Amino acid sequence: QVQVVESGGGLVQAGGSLRLSCTASGRIVSINDMGWYRQAPGKQRELVAQITSDGITNYADSVKGRFTISRDNIKNTVYLQMNSLNSEDTAVYFCNCNAHALFVDWRNYWGQGTQVTVSS
Repeated sequence: QVQVVESGGGLVQAGGSLRLSCTASGRIVSINDMGWYRQAPGKQRELVAQITSDGITNYADSVKGRFTISRDNIKNTVYLQMNSLNSEDTAVYFCNCNAHALFVDWRNYWGQGTQVTVSS
């Protein structure tokens, strides 16, 4: 099995920055895509940013130019640098990774989520 743990959320003023981290651990054989999703109150979970094992990135239009996703394949860690935050970025942010664990076929794993609150 694979465990996914996020960190780095918190309260920040509008215009500020935060950096989220997410580490996958366990009996990992390989990790494919890693990504960040978010869910605001009363809304569906949405993709924020995604990165392949080769470093190819994909962003939601609403965060392009403000957020940067990166990963460290040695540490099985993905980061989300969030700049110029605004109130619409307030949400619970979830990490997702598509991984192959020992004796387990490829599947998606989710973290518990970390709260990001942007005050105006």
